Amino acid sequence: MKKHREIIYQYEAIFDPNGAGYTVTASKLPGLVTEGSNLKEAREMAKDAIKCYLGALLKEKILIPKPLFHKEMIKVAV
Repeated sequence: MKKHREIIYQYEAIFDPNGAGYTVTASKLPGLVTEGSNLKEAREMAKDAIKCYLGALLKEKILIPKPLFHKEMIKVAV
């Protein structure tokens, strides 16, 4: 049996408060939208949505968009 090599991808997810929880999108993955009733649930839903999105691309032999490797928020006081 051929061993499957797992690749880790990292994408920026945008969590937008919507009154009933959070709507999540990923700019590098057009059309990906999910939501959760709180941040923890929204994160889990985003992980699942991204995994399904990338799985569909692989199945259709479509090139996976390059992920962002590092992005961070920097706090400053003015």
